[in-house]
Amino acid sequence: MWGELRKLRRRGYHFRRQAPLDRYIVDFACLDQTLIVEVDGFRHLAPKDAAKDAARDADLRWRGFTVLRFSNSDVSETLDGVVLEILAALGAVVKVE
Repeated sequence: MWGELRKLRRRGYHFRRQAPLDRYIVDFACLDQTLIVEVDGFRHLAPKDAAKDAARDADLRWRGFTVLRFSNSDVSETLDGVVLEILAALGAVVKVE
């Protein structure tokens, strides 16, 4: 995932890995575009952890960020699709209908 996000520098998008934002450390952040990308393992499926993630996402959205969450399996099995979704959030791709 990190390798793919680094390639987006060619398009003018600079991502940081393990970026501190206030009291959080997010997996990946493109601060110029106020986009956060989180990659979650199975632990995040537990109700307690899912509730924490939802509260954290709500706080980050309140601060003006867009938060995208992907599972580890999404990243390992459909990385191209994940990257396209990130590009869409950045406004860098045109959706074809």
